[in-house]
Amino acid sequence: MPAKPTLNEVTGYLDGAEKGTLSGVIASRPALVATPYAPPYPADAKEDPEKTLRSPPSFSSTDKQKEKESVQVSEKKPESEPPKPAAPAGKPTKKKASKWTLWRLWFNTYRKLFTFCFTINVIGLGLAASGRWQYPIHRPPALVLGNLLTAILMRNEIFGRILYWLVNTLFAKWTPLWWRLGCTSVLQHLGGIHSGCALSGCLWLILNVVDNFRHHAIQHDAILIFGTITNLAVIVSVLSAFPWVRNTHHNVFERHHRFVGWLGLIFTWVFVILTDSYDTTTQTWAPNGVHIIRKQEFWYAFGMTVLIALPWICVREVPVDIELPSPKVAIIRFERGMQQGLLGRVSRSCIMEYHAFGIISEGTHAKYHYMICGVQGDFTRSLVNDPPKTLWTRQLKFAGVSNTSTLYKRGIRICTGTGLGAALSTCLQSPNWFLIWIGSDQEKTFGPTISGLIHRHLGPERLLLWDSKQRGGRPDTMKILKESYYKWNAEVVFITSNYQGNSEIMQGCKESGIPAFGTLWDF
Repeated sequence: MPAKPTLNEVTGYLDGAEKGTLSGVIASRPALVATPYAPPYPADAKEDPEKTLRSPPSFSSTDKQKEKESVQVSEKKPESEPPKPAAPAGKPTKKKASKWTLWRLWFNTYRKLFTFCFTINVIGLGLAASGRWQYPIHRPPALVLGNLLTAILMRNEIFGRILYWLVNTLFAKWTPLWWRLGCTSVLQHLGGIHSGCALSGCLWLILNVVDNFRHHAIQHDAILIFGTITNLAVIVSVLSAFPWVRNTHHNVFERHHRFVGWLGLIFTWVFVILTDSYDTTTQTWAPNGVHIIRKQEFWYAFGMTVLIALPWICVREVPVDIELPSPKVAIIRFERGMQQGLLGRVSRSCIMEYHAFGIISEGTHAKYHYMICGVQGDFTRSLVNDPPKTLWTRQLKFAGVSNTSTLYKRGIRICTGTGLGAALSTCLQSPNWFLIWIGSDQEKTFGPTISGLIHRHLGPERLLLWDSKQRGGRPDTMKILKESYYKWNAEVVFITSNYQGNSEIMQGCKESGIPAFGTLWDF
């Protein structure tokens, strides 16, 4: 096994990093830029910072091939024969996934949970509309608000953190792998329950309002008006959260889903109080506080209000330092350390335009944590053009799929580009996780801070970097992933990539029978 870096080596690395060349990385720890995963060096091998990798080792299935493709070390490179760059990777041949694989990936746990919740409610709607189920007719707000309360609960950061903590505490490592994979899948796809119940609540509300208009002779006009307004607000809030709107028009989604949703909550309160205060038998108002708080719809509305308000109580304006290693990336540094697998939302304002990024931290004991922000939209571009001194953020962070990494004995964390921001913490805080990072001009793009974290915590035995600019193209991702998966004896793969990269890797893993969880775009 290669020796851990000495203080002098670390100092040399940092000196090189400060010069902007990061030559200290290459000189003191050549394995950091040796892209393919290499087996441990033989016992008689000596580390020499002057030595360079002549050609990268490639994966092999036999010991004989390993010997032929091992790293060749030279004391001095002859001037007449300069070191040959790695052969361009080219475009690997893409194997088309079967229709069965594509179906299983499409009909994931998110859609299964959505289908279950929505189907149960649609059956109930049919029974209620046909008159075979009388409860919704007599207590219509209960099913409306019960569904909406469940939908809000599934997206509440505090509830999510409690669920992740319970699962990680109770089931880590000792339970069967299929159970742990199932727990991760359900936790990652709780949005299916959120969407299914939100859409169902909207339909129940429509049924309620239609029923009120059918019996308009005994209903007060105020109830009909506020029922209609509440219905419109809920419909707009639900439609704005459809995947196409959310993923392609973030600001449109945020403004309508949040602010119209808040208006919908206010109108819901008015609608509930008016409905419970009006006696349809005598057609008179009989407001009674005790009577109202005894109704279950009152407590549903109260629960919705508390769940919506709680995360905003945690919003704070905090000082930040912005590092700009390149025009493509901004590294935001915050005070205090964090556990792995968390994401944070940041904004320049108190209530508008929040964007979520993965959190990088060495642990809860660390002095700082970081976010990698790739320059893509107006918000991230403003971080580069006009770096702020403070940002608004929710101090209580929400858990991502990586937070369940503690469930597994060993795993692979593969990411591309700025996806490192959601992946690196897991590998920094756990020696049982192997990192594969594919990117372009990684050292210059992401700078000394990120390279320093990798250098200090990840040895060559659990790190595979692929610089597509240096290597002349992207690798055969599934080849290196499968080799790493079996060599590392991993139980699961977590993926953070763009839509195309995520789809390709998920399809390859599904075809190969490798348990994998990727980035979501359907929440």
